[in-house]
Amino acid sequence: MLGRSRTGSGAPVRCHSGWEAGRGHHGAEDGKEIRAWLALPDTPAAEELPLLVFVHGGPWASNNAWSWRWSPWPFVASGYAVLLPDPAISTGYGQHMIDRGQQELGGAPFTDVMALVEAATQRQDIDAERQALLGGSYGGYMANWVAGHTGERFRCIVTHASLWDLNTMGSTTDNTEWEEAMAPSQADHYSPHRFVGDIQVPMLVIHGDKDYRVPISQGLQLWSDLQRHTAVEGHKFLYFPDENHWILKPANARTWYETVLAFVDQHVQDKPWHRPELLG
Repeated sequence: MLGRSRTGSGAPVRCHSGWEAGRGHHGAEDGKEIRAWLALPDTPAAEELPLLVFVHGGPWASNNAWSWRWSPWPFVASGYAVLLPDPAISTGYGQHMIDRGQQELGGAPFTDVMALVEAATQRQDIDAERQALLGGSYGGYMANWVAGHTGERFRCIVTHASLWDLNTMGSTTDNTEWEEAMAPSQADHYSPHRFVGDIQVPMLVIHGDKDYRVPISQGLQLWSDLQRHTAVEGHKFLYFPDENHWILKPANARTWYETVLAFVDQHVQDKPWHRPELLG
């Protein structure tokens, strides 16, 4: 399956549902079939493409949808391949796949994401070294988990509106049902903050002050822990005082895309850091 869209630059882009005879399914660590989409520039690249991995939020959701938030196309227009995985706990497979990841936020969903990354990396047009992982909400949780469990596998991590400390998350979110779901079993085993000392790559932390689903306290604690407990240089914090869980205002959305792109350009492609104009 091949879909076409066009970026703002007018450059054609394409999205593959799979990369083996058109199939979008690959084997997970436990043998389950899992799917992903791979967005590529339409014009063949002169060299291997750097890869960005977008982990969706929800967590009960799928990358099989379009939104102007977390759109891969501005990144594809800038010369990146973008992998859109649907790991365990994603919708579209049936209840069994939700159950497979429901009680292990950093378990099967994590190994599924990494299996799909490795499958994409086997392509001849994907650069195995120049890669980054990004995610928001639950995808931000996964970005934090990946940061503490993969060493220097990725050049950098972007984490937006993310869960960091599961011990406090359940009692401070506006969704009070999560308190029982997250503590104590999930917090004891799958809280990313417990692995901050293992983070070895720069992180861009993004959070809105009016976020009540994943409160700003999660982002502030993550930022504090990065400063106090890692020896990594290059961490950055993009703070939106007037936004919530989603970045909705047009100028803020532009700033979001420009900042994220500048951050991955710096660390994935070794380009000079360029501060977005709207940040002043």
